Amino acid sequence: MAAPEEPELSQAQTEKLLQFQDLTGLESMDQCRRTLEQHNWNIEAAVQDRLNEQEGVPSVFNPPPSRPLQVNTADHRVYSYIVSRPQPRGLIGWSYYLIMLPIRFTYYTLLDIFRFALRFIRPDPRGRVTDPVGDVVSFIHIFEEKYGRSHPVFYQGTYSQALNDAKRELRYLLVYLHGEDHQDTDQFCRSTLCTEEVVTFLNTRMLFWACSTSKPEGYRVSQALRENTYPFLAMIMLKDRKMTVVGRLEGLIQPEDFINQLTFIMDANQTHLMSERLEREERNQTQVLRQQQDEAYLASLRADQEKDRKKREEEEQLRQEEEKVRQSVLAEERRRQTLEEEKERKSECLPPEPPADDPESVKIVFKLPNDTRVERRFLFGQSLTVIYDFLFSLKESPEKFQIITNFPRRVLPCLPTEEQPNPPTLKEAGLSRSEVLFVQDLTDD
Repeated sequence: MAAPEEPELSQAQTEKLLQFQDLTGLESMDQCRRTLEQHNWNIEAAVQDRLNEQEGVPSVFNPPPSRPLQVNTADHRVYSYIVSRPQPRGLIGWSYYLIMLPIRFTYYTLLDIFRFALRFIRPDPRGRVTDPVGDVVSFIHIFEEKYGRSHPVFYQGTYSQALNDAKRELRYLLVYLHGEDHQDTDQFCRSTLCTEEVVTFLNTRMLFWACSTSKPEGYRVSQALRENTYPFLAMIMLKDRKMTVVGRLEGLIQPEDFINQLTFIMDANQTHLMSERLEREERNQTQVLRQQQDEAYLASLRADQEKDRKKREEEEQLRQEEEKVRQSVLAEERRRQTLEEEKERKSECLPPEPPADDPESVKIVFKLPNDTRVERRFLFGQSLTVIYDFLFSLKESPEKFQIITNFPRRVLPCLPTEEQPNPPTLKEAGLSRSEVLFVQDLTDD
């Protein structure tokens, strides 16, 4: 069975289709049309969605699954810096270490066994993210209650939102996963993360996102980044059109070393970031140039359409005028034909002319407007309408006229009126046996 034919496009849709193809460089017209139809023919939204796809952002019509998060963590060039715990020193240090070793081993072993067994009783509640923003805001409040407000500016949004903002602004994103139960977490927050030099460095160089792994949002991110120990930090940036982890810092790190390691990661990847910025600037310039070209094309197209519209209007006006003239000519021809037929009918209905020796006859000489003289005899008993019909039947007589006597000058009432529905006879009108009457043309009136 043949596939149903697609509906034809309007002129406006065709223009948008060609404009979208120019802006995106797509060769398939079918794909261009499908994309525009998905966006309700909103060309700005369709172009933006296409650019996002080219940059690695999934289309809004093909949303990615919520897990795993779309961050490249498999780059073999990722810089990883792991700080080992310091070895004990002296007799007292080693004694304390050996005494605490079995206690710590037993504690963490039992804790892992308890967590493992708990998974069989009920699923981990952190596996379901229902309020990611609430998880982040809750962590920030808890952090400030414990460590004060002197800390780096936390990004108050979801991990995905932080990724999108870092990508849009072409900035580094530092992700901190807060392990509440880890022995080094408290010291890292107090002696490193909340120090003045670290706060200043982070606030001026990058976006900073943090969350506790006890929260569903933090747990989901930890599953995506696959940390080994705490404190854990990951540096993420746009690289090769993908948000990529370019550095990992794990373990208790001191403020100076922390800043040095982040500076090293940033310097090592600065060329990639500059390349992305230059490429985006070039892409924006190309888009602006195309937009200007499209605007010029549309302006030219609108001007041509306006010219065509005016030309069509002029042609239509000329056609209407010609049609009006033609209809006027036809109407005039029909009127003349009707007049000729009426004259012929009146001529056929006239009574015969009486003989000259008839004592009741009246000899009348008519002077027409064109100085023609016409003579005919009538009977005294005939109505003045007969005189009018006789003159009307003549080809020389005007279309509208009236009959006037010379002396005394008066208009003969030849046609019926409301006051006199039956015109008088020749005798009642006071005509003699020989009369000269004048025909006055009323056509122009």
